[in-house]
Amino acid sequence: MAKLILTHEVAGLGTAGDVVEVKDGYATNFLVPRKLATPWSAGAEKSIDSMRVARRGRELASIEEAQAARDSLQSNPVTVTANAGPSGRLFGAITTAEIADAIGTRALVDKRRIQIGQPIKALGDYQVKVSLHDGVVATVDVKVVAAS
Repeated sequence: MAKLILTHEVAGLGTAGDVVEVKDGYATNFLVPRKLATPWSAGAEKSIDSMRVARRGRELASIEEAQAARDSLQSNPVTVTANAGPSGRLFGAITTAEIADAIGTRALVDKRRIQIGQPIKALGDYQVKVSLHDGVVATVDVKVVAAS
């Protein structure tokens, strides 16, 4: 088992700054090469603390603000424009970064906190989940329209 410090949020494992133990192959072949984690060392405790402070600064300050942002996001659909063919099929797919840009100033949303069930590759209405805070998840309606 390898002991690692997560540098980014990994679904099902933890958030940035968490110390986790995973199998050697998962650490060597996936987490470390993609810079999602670094090997744990005795002197790494200070870096863990600084990562936690930085994470707190990026998150919404309180659960009340997150719930207000959730209500705002759920009440108003988000519109994303994309190039599409005559059949309504997109030239590519809608990414989480495009959805985060479309959400814009209504809420501070990191693209890594947006979960798309299936890739969005056609015009239409879709639902995505946005994790705003621990335990506060918004279901956002995304409307994909053709670019003029």
